[in-house]
Amino acid sequence: MTIVIGFEGSANKIGVGIIKDGVVLSNPRRTYITPPGQGFPPRDIAKHHQARVLEVTSEALEQAHIKPEEIDCVAYTKGPGMGAPLVCVAIVARTLSQLWNKPLLGINHCIGHIEMGRLITGATNPTVLYVSGGNTQVIAYSERRYRIFGETIDIAVGNCLDRFARVLKISNDPSPGYNIEQMARRGMKLVDLPYTVKGMDVSFSGILSFIEEAAHRMLAAAECSPEDLCFSLQETLFAMLVETTERAIAHCGSEEVLIVGGVGCNLRLQQMMAAMCKERGAKLFATDERFCIDNGAMIAQAGWEMFRAGHVTALEDSWITQRFRTDEVEVTWRG
Repeated sequence: MTIVIGFEGSANKIGVGIIKDGVVLSNPRRTYITPPGQGFPPRDIAKHHQARVLEVTSEALEQAHIKPEEIDCVAYTKGPGMGAPLVCVAIVARTLSQLWNKPLLGINHCIGHIEMGRLITGATNPTVLYVSGGNTQVIAYSERRYRIFGETIDIAVGNCLDRFARVLKISNDPSPGYNIEQMARRGMKLVDLPYTVKGMDVSFSGILSFIEEAAHRMLAAAECSPEDLCFSLQETLFAMLVETTERAIAHCGSEEVLIVGGVGCNLRLQQMMAAMCKERGAKLFATDERFCIDNGAMIAQAGWEMFRAGHVTALEDSWITQRFRTDEVEVTWRG
């Protein structure tokens, strides 16, 4: 029996989760929300995490009915992510590791998403589409690494959606991407937008610049509605993601696709991906907002896998990094 507590705080969510041999015992989190039209300053997010991390930790222990002495390992997000929030969480994890006299383990944020997705859905060897506010990658496992087949060459898909939400002054509660999804369901007109796929990679900065300009011009002229623009943006972005994922599964001969990351909650993205999978005889796996959106349990689950495979992080190596590639980690826990 192995019990791992995981601390996640790479962006605007602070989460603490506890995993016991593949069972999620607790997974509370808090979200930093800004007014419409505003972004998420890392310094303010770090202050939010500092103010709530002990409260969320206590809540996780209480919900799991676990005492510190029962925990086998303390896992935390090493990166990638925003610097100040990452440092806040790393300090808490380091402190508790020493207070409780437990091993420490730094986790790659993306691998946390993948391992959580595999646990919750039961997918065995999927091609993974990882889509979030800070990352967009198409990934497949091969020879003890999660290999990146394609990725964004500029901004992430979630960042593109978030920044367009600011243009329309869409609420950030519960998240800008969720509110764009709801508005897109009421869209009726498809506005022609740039579609940029370069081999296996995608680019979103051009489409964002284009739709920002189009929004001011077309809305002023009543040529379309905000809902039409949200619908058009989603359809174009998601078509690009489905195209690159389809090429990856064709190359790998994969029969499974797993969507992870905060944008993976989007039901339209899941619907479009499911249609592609059906045509290719593959199966789609996805999770809901409990496990798609950044959470502590995903860090605990990756920590559980890595700890049982013999991984630990020495205290002097327990730093953070804003740039931590998915394929830098040797995956020794998979066959």
